[in-house]
Amino acid sequence: MSQHVVSLEAINLTKVYLRGSEEIPAVNDISLLINKGDFISIIGPSGSGKTTLINLLGCLDNPTSGELFLGGRLIFNSTRRLSENELTKIRRETFGYIFQNFYLIPTLTVLENVMLPLTFYRKADSENQGIKLLKLLGMEHRKSHLPSQISGGEMQRVAIARAMVNMPEILLADEPTGNLDTKRSAEIVQALKDLNRSAGLTIIMVTHNRDLAGQATRMLEMKDGRIYEIDGGSTVIGTIPQ
Repeated sequence: MSQHVVSLEAINLTKVYLRGSEEIPAVNDISLLINKGDFISIIGPSGSGKTTLINLLGCLDNPTSGELFLGGRLIFNSTRRLSENELTKIRRETFGYIFQNFYLIPTLTVLENVMLPLTFYRKADSENQGIKLLKLLGMEHRKSHLPSQISGGEMQRVAIARAMVNMPEILLADEPTGNLDTKRSAEIVQALKDLNRSAGLTIIMVTHNRDLAGQATRMLEMKDGRIYEIDGGSTVIGTIPQ
C-alpha cells in the first residue's frame, strides 16, 4: 500500500432502479466521508441498499445522481465519469474486493489463486508478496493445496489474501462471513481487524451480523436506501427512524 492518504467521499449519492414504471431508490441521497485507516461496518436488512452502496463506493457501478471523490479527485457524478481505462486502473490499484462467495478457481492451488489478480502485470517479487500474505493470514502451510482440500474459513482467508495482493488502499468486503459458521466468522473479522491495525488498511464491511459489525471502529445502518450512524465516528449522518 502506498503511504499517501486516500479518503473516499460520497456526496448526495443516489442510485435508482426501474421496475416497470416504478422507480426504486436503492441508495437514497447518501453523503459519507471515509478516511484512511477507518474500519466501517454497514448493517441492515436485505434490500436496504448495502450491496448497491458498496458497489458505488468501489467504482463497480455508476450513480443516478450525486458524486464520488477518491482522495479529492472526482470519480463520477450523474453527468461525468472517468474513462473505463482510468476506472480499471483505480479498481486494480486502490481497491480490494471480498465477496460472500469465495470465487476460488478449483483447479488452482491456494497460492495460484492468490496470485491471480497479478496475471497480467506480475512484478519480480509478487510471489513473495503472495506468500507473505498467506503467512499473515495463517495460510502459508496450505499454499500448495487446492480449494477442495481446505475449509470454508480457510477459503475466505485465501480470498482476503487475493484481494490484498495488489496492496490496495481500501478493502471492500460484502458479507465476507455469510457462508461461515460463528467460529469461522469471528476468525475472519479478527483477520480484518489485524490488517486494519497493522497495515492501516481502510475497510468497509457489509454484514447482517450485528455482533460482528460491532467489531469495527464505526458502525452504520442502512434502511430503505438511507444510512444512519450507530456507533463511533464524529459525524452524525442521521437518526434511525422508529
